[in-house]
Amino acid sequence: MSDASLPQFNIQIGNDLTWNVQPILHEIRHALRKLLETGESSIIDLRSIPLAPGEEETIIDTLGCGEVHAKLNALGPSEIYETRFTGVWLITHFNEESSIIGRFIEITRFPDILKSQHEDMTIALDQLEQELEHASLSDQNETEAETNT
Repeated sequence: MSDASLPQFNIQIGNDLTWNVQPILHEIRHALRKLLETGESSIIDLRSIPLAPGEEETIIDTLGCGEVHAKLNALGPSEIYETRFTGVWLITHFNEESSIIGRFIEITRFPDILKSQHEDMTIALDQLEQELEHASLSDQNETEAETNT
């Protein structure tokens, strides 16, 4: 079989294949304006948008990295960081093999994934109260033991 009979693939790197980089950046701009004017947050699922090889990296490079960075371990590792544009967050979810399974741009004051859940705070309050009660009893027992000697 000659090289001429093999199928030819045109894999392009960059913005030439889908031209979705600029529209996504404009969508982020509009979402940031909406957040400022109405307080309404927006989410862009980068994995649901057709992107050519290199376009996702171009978007991420354009957004850059800001001051806030968090790692989360709940149902697999996640990385959350605010981009150089305050209010624009990049959220990446990984599986156990460190492959990306989801990537989102969230335009919000603070990503929901980082907010403490009511149920978790209730459990934490109960735990703290129990530990303080236990510590209080221990302190009281030690004080009584010291006064009895």
